[in-house]
Amino acid sequence: MNIYDFSVNGMDGKKVDLSAFSGKALLIVNTATRCGFTPQYTELEKLYESYRDRGFEILDFPSNQFREQAPEDIDEIDRICRVDYGTEFPRFDKIEVNGAEEDPLYTFLKAEKSFAGFDPSHALGKKIASIVQEADPDYEKNSDIKWNFTKFLVDRKGNVVRRFEPTHSFDDISKAIEAVL
Repeated sequence: MNIYDFSVNGMDGKKVDLSAFSGKALLIVNTATRCGFTPQYTELEKLYESYRDRGFEILDFPSNQFREQAPEDIDEIDRICRVDYGTEFPRFDKIEVNGAEEDPLYTFLKAEKSFAGFDPSHALGKKIASIVQEADPDYEKNSDIKWNFTKFLVDRKGNVVRRFEPTHSFDDISKAIEAVL
């Protein structure tokens, strides 16, 4: 089984088979419009601009699961991302990434790559670790998505090769993308 075995809802609610991205390297990310990490949209767009001509796509899955930081409907989320952050990469319908209603894609992603740890040297590293630990004292021991802007890197064959938490360096993410391209 790999990423191409899944389908997700597009912004219009219609199913999109991820096999449409076969042969491309992917960065799959759960996002939110009102989060301390929301400025990462700018960094994500820079990655997209740098690598899309080499067969790279970013797949954006807004989620309202973390302190309701993506309350808007998908059309408003898309407007915010395009106007405020200049994003051009594909965006999909809002999803849940943990729990009984989690999207099967995220069940698969989490089974492939578990929690990678927060970077305490990141400006928000200690704060996010504290917030997550308050909600789940054993958070480091499970593969759940801990917060917005968790990223999964998928190689051209549909295999999940890395997981990056929201505090992870974009320089490291860029190097990992280079390696799969």
